[in-house]
Amino acid sequence: MDLLAKSDEEIFAIAKPIWENLVKSSNLKDYGGFTRDFSTQMLFGANEVELGKQWANNKLIVNLKEMYEPFGTLRRGDHITILIKQLNTEIPGEFLGRLVLGVEDGIVKIFGATIY
Repeated sequence: MDLLAKSDEEIFAIAKPIWENLVKSSNLKDYGGFTRDFSTQMLFGANEVELGKQWANNKLIVNLKEMYEPFGTLRRGDHITILIKQLNTEIPGEFLGRLVLGVEDGIVKIFGATIY
């Protein structure tokens, strides 16, 4: 699959269930669900204990609203970054979500994900 050749709308459609799963799993503090779509590279850096510490100490990542709005993409190398406007149930204002997707063994995987 050539992700980089797809339109933004096609990319948003691919990213939608992946981002929704990250939001849901982060709110539930569900490590298995959260890492479900991670690339091998991402799994090496996604230590369950460290993620647990982040979930325990960061109100931003455990109170995400299920409403979000993708608004752009960046294509670089073999990856595409989806920029997402994200809201929180407890912290006012808008936050920037960043989801980096690529293909590993023929399957779309997460190569990066942040929110700030």
